[in-house]
Amino acid sequence: MLPFEFYNPTRIVFGEGKIAELDRLVPRNAKVLVLIGGGSVEKNGTLAEVRAALGTRAYSIFRGIEPNPTFETLMEAVAQVRREGIDFLLAVGGGSVLDGTKFVAAAVPWSGDPWEFMVDHGKNVKTALPVGTVLTLPATGSESNSTGVITRKSLKAKLFFASEATYPVFSILDPAKTFTLPERQVANGIVDAFVHVTEQYLTCPAGGHVQDRFSEGLLSTLMELGPRVLAEPDNLEVRANIMWAATLALNGLIGAGVPQDWGAHGIGHEITALHGIDHARSLTLVLPALLEVRFEIKRAKLAQMAERVLGIHEGTEESRARAAIFRMCTFFESMGCPTRLSACGLDAAAIPPLLRQLEAHGMTAMGEDKGQTLEVSRAILEAAL
Repeated sequence: MLPFEFYNPTRIVFGEGKIAELDRLVPRNAKVLVLIGGGSVEKNGTLAEVRAALGTRAYSIFRGIEPNPTFETLMEAVAQVRREGIDFLLAVGGGSVLDGTKFVAAAVPWSGDPWEFMVDHGKNVKTALPVGTVLTLPATGSESNSTGVITRKSLKAKLFFASEATYPVFSILDPAKTFTLPERQVANGIVDAFVHVTEQYLTCPAGGHVQDRFSEGLLSTLMELGPRVLAEPDNLEVRANIMWAATLALNGLIGAGVPQDWGAHGIGHEITALHGIDHARSLTLVLPALLEVRFEIKRAKLAQMAERVLGIHEGTEESRARAAIFRMCTFFESMGCPTRLSACGLDAAAIPPLLRQLEAHGMTAMGEDKGQTLEVSRAILEAAL
């Protein structure tokens, strides 16, 4: 196992009806900005519950954070915070709203152009406004990590940042709030969480027995319950387990002390930035091809996944590993997520612009061994057609 430092200060408040706990969690004298997305939290009553729980606290609302939150929109929120003297941010929504709120939290005290810290992936972010979250869509794990992903439309750039200053102070997870989600969003969230696990698990063996078993449990849970939540949309127990699995998939625990990849995310972000494809689907378009192209470095862990998660015990290590890729594709397709670029109307002409974007954003040595060069990324995209 590799040396590591694990830190996660976010308080998780989990369960049905827990939005009322905002009265305990938000400082009594706070001046709050509630940040939301397209309005679903207003239609389904979640925002009304938040308002009631905030009670007599001074608060205002910022609406309109997009599914891929944009720098341009978020800078409007930054201006509102500065104008109104806000000192506490409350994100109510899915991962995009949470990511956007973290960006606002870091941007408000930043003295220069906030895009500067995006280019540096948050390395120099030392202070931020406190953030609380009410999660309505399990997927990104943003409710319990320090990371955000932001798009700048004018540059066609989608970058991530991370800083210890942007961990949420608390996050409320009420699985009942996911009942009104469209099926596509539910499926995307499950797949997103699944790929978060594989980016930390399907690397090379590192003696992280505890981390491997945690990861395998999460993969098993998501593969078992993903189809069930689509077949049994009113099953609260299933939704609760999926919500918790998505949080654990990216709160730092399973990635501590083991190699991490994130090559599929590197390419996937560029696909979304250039073509507007859902984040989760950008990942399923890329991951199977990445595992094939980088098969030799992934072989042992793929075979381990085949045995421990999929129950495949017969055959050679290579045959088990390839069976794991096939079963993964089957799972993605069962969740309505395509595994070929051509299924989304992309052909070979889409590859050079994607490679130029990767180069412009410094994504030229990705993967657990830094071996995913631009030429390897080209091979991955060609294999994904």
